[in-house]
Amino acid sequence: MMSDTDVAAWSALLRVHAALVPVLDRELQNTCNLPLTWYDVLLELYHAPDRKLSMGELGQKAVVSRTRVSRVVEALGAAGLVTREGNPDDRRSAYATMTEAGRARFLAAAPVYMAGIKRHFTDMMTKQEARTVAVALEKVLRG
Repeated sequence: MMSDTDVAAWSALLRVHAALVPVLDRELQNTCNLPLTWYDVLLELYHAPDRKLSMGELGQKAVVSRTRVSRVVEALGAAGLVTREGNPDDRRSAYATMTEAGRARFLAAAPVYMAGIKRHFTDMMTKQEARTVAVALEKVLRG
């Protein structure tokens, strides 16, 4: 049986996500002309070996839904920030690769994103509380 604490923790997580995602998206768009969904995909590509991931890997790693990853990659490609190429070993799959323009755009947006997280999220907690939240949520993800 769920306790009031269980419900409160879950509710708080959902409400924080719902409140902060639009704020971070608006800040990135207003400052960098970069939607949060684009930033998320670029973030995963930036940290990938050779700045390249299969569409399947990107769908697993990115916060956007797997069905939206293709559309986001298509939009990033039209903007010259990502290239999409077929997999020579498997015709059913493709790779997304960050371009140099994508890397530059990501690096320009990163300070805005990080400042937004700090201002709207971690500045509202002590360092210990932020560490506890991070550890607890990672535990849930591993579970």
